[in-house]
Amino acid sequence: LHRRFTPRRDELLARRAERRAEIARTSHLDFLPDTAQVREGDWKVAPAPAALNDRRVEITGPTDRKMTVNALNSGAKVWLADFEDASAPTWENVVLGQLNLIDAYERRIDFTDPRTGKSYALKPAEQLATVVMRPRGWHLEERHLQIEGRPVPGALVDFGLYFFHNAKRLIELGKGPYFYLPKTESHLEARLWNEIFVFSQDYVGIPQGTVRATVLIETITAAYEMEEILYELRDHAAGLNAGRWDYLFSIVKNFRDGGGKFVLPDRNAVTMTAPFRRAYTELLVRTCHKRGAHAIGGMAAFIPSRKDAEANRVAFEKVKADKDREAGDGFDGSWVAHPDLVPIAMASFDAVLGEKPNQKDRLREDVSVAPGELIAIDSLDAKPTYEGLRNAVQVGIRYIEAWLRGLGAVGIFGLMEDAATAEISRSQIWQWINAGVVFENGKTATADLTREIAAGELAAIRAEIGEEAFAAGKWQQAHDLLLQVSLDADYADFLTLPAYDQLVG
Repeated sequence: LHRRFTPRRDELLARRAERRAEIARTSHLDFLPDTAQVREGDWKVAPAPAALNDRRVEITGPTDRKMTVNALNSGAKVWLADFEDASAPTWENVVLGQLNLIDAYERRIDFTDPRTGKSYALKPAEQLATVVMRPRGWHLEERHLQIEGRPVPGALVDFGLYFFHNAKRLIELGKGPYFYLPKTESHLEARLWNEIFVFSQDYVGIPQGTVRATVLIETITAAYEMEEILYELRDHAAGLNAGRWDYLFSIVKNFRDGGGKFVLPDRNAVTMTAPFRRAYTELLVRTCHKRGAHAIGGMAAFIPSRKDAEANRVAFEKVKADKDREAGDGFDGSWVAHPDLVPIAMASFDAVLGEKPNQKDRLREDVSVAPGELIAIDSLDAKPTYEGLRNAVQVGIRYIEAWLRGLGAVGIFGLMEDAATAEISRSQIWQWINAGVVFENGKTATADLTREIAAGELAAIRAEIGEEAFAAGKWQQAHDLLLQVSLDADYADFLTLPAYDQLVG
């Protein structure tokens, strides 16, 4: 895989940089003129295999042993087994995650936690979620595996190990090697994945079309190429998913030179009902159903509290409203981050689907989205707030600290956060400083103000957890890294690149 496909991967990464430079010059994106014939053509993706026809609730999470059992048992139809944003890529996490999936398919994963004495055991096969595995994005390398003096792309390590060991095993179980493809920025990147699938199926001797891939539309450039992405993967396409935080991160990254009209307010103020987000989710449903593909909605990241029943009630109502809206809009399923949310999301989709496995027959021909609507950030009334800056610093430090200790999915302030959270947090800090945002309290977003808030947060964490725990953690390192990627004049393409240099293991 590395010898055959990494050179093309390198060309596509260079193309990302060229496109980003073009957006910096023009502050503009449009549907591609060269691929109009694809958008106007009469074609469909391959029909969904039985194991992926009903995807009304999907649970996401890393591939540690406990999560593997809990996710498979959760009652969700699909488990997104995550080697990407919910996993810090220590070599141990990368390899043990693969071993845990093999053990689950071989039904030898049951175990008792020596710390708590609690036992974890898989339910009968017909009650288990179908696994859709997410490899790392194209930009990440795997330094522990080098060929001819250079690291193999993490995406090829994750995909290659999983496919080689499990493709035939999964076929015997009545399923198949199914994948989520993250951080895709163009249909040419989808074409590369398709070439990898064709080669790999021939290599291990399984029929073409056994692989199925769902592509996350979590970059602003991909939102303009949804039909083309499905077309490139059409024999292997299973659907598209509406990514949430990474989508905002991508808008900031690409339009960071675009001036005030592209400045996002606090991340929690940018709900899925914001006009530019409605435009992209409506377009996604219409595109998928026109082409016979599944449309999968976004993440409910709430973690239920064992202590605060009132907080749970309020959060559950918000989750229900979110999932009711997605089911009503025509999505075929949606994501949750915690098993307790599975029944809530399930009820929303059951109410609309009933016995039907999906609602691909809802073509949403009422939807028409103009190119400008997808980037109409200034259609929002909300503005950045001082508290929003403080929250971005708080969450950024806390997430990066856990990531540097090898944890990729982290509960922070009642939400399950992953790397996309840290990306939007540091991007917003960067954007607000560079745009000279003035907050409601009269303070201006500056590097000095950010340093002052970060120092205060670090002191508060030290007081909260005590000297011993503080010293045992990676708090100062996380603080320094957050400030580096938030304040550097040169905006780092991905926080995980400098962070990976500091990841031990």
